[in-house]
Amino acid sequence: MQFFRSWRVSALLKMLFLAAALVWVVPVAAGEGQFEKLTIVTAAGPKDFSVEVMRTDAEHQKGLMFRRYLAADRGMLFDFNAEQEVGFWMKNTYLPLDMLFIAKDGHIINIAQNTEPMSEDVIPSEGKVLGVLEVNGGTASRLGIKIGDMVQHPIFGK
Repeated sequence: MQFFRSWRVSALLKMLFLAAALVWVVPVAAGEGQFEKLTIVTAAGPKDFSVEVMRTDAEHQKGLMFRRYLAADRGMLFDFNAEQEVGFWMKNTYLPLDMLFIAKDGHIINIAQNTEPMSEDVIPSEGKVLGVLEVNGGTASRLGIKIGDMVQHPIFGK
């Protein structure tokens, strides 16, 4: 009888631990805020994404750090409020990303494809941008997104 009780207590403790871990892990893993619609107009037609928009310095600094998953139709848009040259790095970022550097009028001026996870190498905008869109690595190639394509989102006046 003692074995049965200790097994039940052990099982109960394991279940409680798992439940507590899920309560802690799920919001951290999701780590997602509210989404806004963004469309990239390509030669093959429009490509729609749901994006989190990072507007503050604190949000800019964190970005997609520590995330382990990004859905294929999701992304993160960095809004700098004014055109400027920027540089990004992949410190504490586990996912390879494509970074689309976007001018004030919404056209893509540079694309850094399949950036290296965890790298501290600076990835430059190569010109003044109002925003940067991060999507899963390989997305630009897979969807035919090119320099010159137009991004439609309210921060670009569209």
